[in-house]
Amino acid sequence: MKKISFIIVSFFAIIQLNAQESYKNGAVVTAHPEASKVGVEILKKGGNAIDASIAVQFALAVVYPNAGNIGGGGFLVYRDSKGKTDALDYREKAPLKASEDMYWDKNGNAITDLSLYGQFAAGVPGTVDGMVKAHEKYGKLNWKELVQPAINLAQKGFKITKQQASELTNKHNDFVKYNSKTNALTSKSSWKEGDLLVQKDLANTLKLIQQKGRAGFYEGKTADLIVKEMKRGNGIISHEDLKEYQSVWRTPVSGNYKGLKVISMPPPSSGGIALVSLFQSIEDYPINKWGFQADSTIQVMVEAERRVYADRAEHLGDPDFIKVPQKQLLDKSYNVNRMKDFSFDKATPSSAIKAGEIIGKESMETTHYVIVDKDGNAASVTTTLNNSYGSLVVVEGAGFLLNDEMDDFSVKPGTPNLYGLVGGKANAIEPSKRMLSSMTPSILEKDGKLFMVVGTPGGSTIITSVFQAILNVVDFGMTMQEAVAAPRFHHQWLPDQIDYEPNAISENVRESLKQKGYTLKERKPYGRVEGILVNTNGTYQAGADPRGDDKAVGY
Repeated sequence: MKKISFIIVSFFAIIQLNAQESYKNGAVVTAHPEASKVGVEILKKGGNAIDASIAVQFALAVVYPNAGNIGGGGFLVYRDSKGKTDALDYREKAPLKASEDMYWDKNGNAITDLSLYGQFAAGVPGTVDGMVKAHEKYGKLNWKELVQPAINLAQKGFKITKQQASELTNKHNDFVKYNSKTNALTSKSSWKEGDLLVQKDLANTLKLIQQKGRAGFYEGKTADLIVKEMKRGNGIISHEDLKEYQSVWRTPVSGNYKGLKVISMPPPSSGGIALVSLFQSIEDYPINKWGFQADSTIQVMVEAERRVYADRAEHLGDPDFIKVPQKQLLDKSYNVNRMKDFSFDKATPSSAIKAGEIIGKESMETTHYVIVDKDGNAASVTTTLNNSYGSLVVVEGAGFLLNDEMDDFSVKPGTPNLYGLVGGKANAIEPSKRMLSSMTPSILEKDGKLFMVVGTPGGSTIITSVFQAILNVVDFGMTMQEAVAAPRFHHQWLPDQIDYEPNAISENVRESLKQKGYTLKERKPYGRVEGILVNTNGTYQAGADPRGDDKAVGY
């Protein structure tokens, strides 16, 4: 068994890491400095982790429009200071007029672009209802106080980052194509770092949400503007869809890994089941002895991933519509048994891997944030529009982007989606059904106490990125910042290849894997993992992914 040093990690992390700073009273990590600042200010005012989550969600809709949203949805995993856990599903739904064949041509072939761009690609948004329900159950501060920071940012504007300037400039023609009138995102054709982005229509929409709560979005003026936007572009979301939408509190998925309790999101997210399954699959292998990204370590992780993703394609979907065999998929003996045909001598071709037999039968541009308050309440939240800037449609007069989340269904069973994920009948389109997701907001306990809060965007790579970040801390002794910065690799059953970042997997290990029959493909850096780790003295160390503008702030 080969062993590899931490040179790769150090090389990647050193560009943004001098020392791991710790915070005593709370920490917030988000994809944008302005949103992180908003979250910490709420904590300083006496707000709890849920209050800060709500404020951050609305702030991200303003300062991080490619994924932060009020026109999309997401998942929230919560653990209070006494150990009580909860999970909020505010995932989008298929409109009532949706049908399994809505994206097929007359010959029954999938027209995937229809599920990616324009009004027809949008599912019924869940974010606003989700934030309202979170506040009703766990909020401490006044609702209006939580929405105000986002209103300020939209109304007064904020200075965009270099990365955002590049994105907005590159997307300009796409925004023009799918929007009939000029809006804040199309107000310039060429953006530069430091430009002020003012979004007055969005500020007005946020004011309605601030004043009227749920009714400020799902009824009245905003609802009328959404339906009008649908009619402009052949979309199918109706007033009835908006009025009927409800987010749902669910029981988190949980499992164990080396004495740690892993708490994550249940279906319609595949993330929690897949993450626990991965840990069960590899727990009996001594990867901590083999080392970070050693060939044997990678083999075990990849072989577990291909089996878990095969199960994902076959067995997972909206539990309100299908029977998810959750108990068996979370049974360690089942996952250990799935690994029995794996050999260190050669790769197992994905063509030989099918979903396990059950007895009886999410763009890369999502965004994640993690928050822990002074009392130890923790929130892990992943929210998305699906593709970067969603459907590219800004609701005229309302100023917010609509999701293209319908692509997360199996547009046609067996046809890959935007992320190459293949789905089956369990995730077929049905009216009012929630589409399957890979989002994996997670919280870990150690000896009954809070240990880690973690998650990431990244479409199909979300599950494996969270998996690796946790292993980096638990098995390879990294700090939280090192763990989120470390280079990553990914396998998702189909296509049958290991995708790796430029600095991931040393050259000699790549060659060793190729000789064993693995196909490797280099890809651009992906994911934006955010994490908070509790130190032994009770303080918090936070990790913000250096791949983006992500920022950790605490006090």
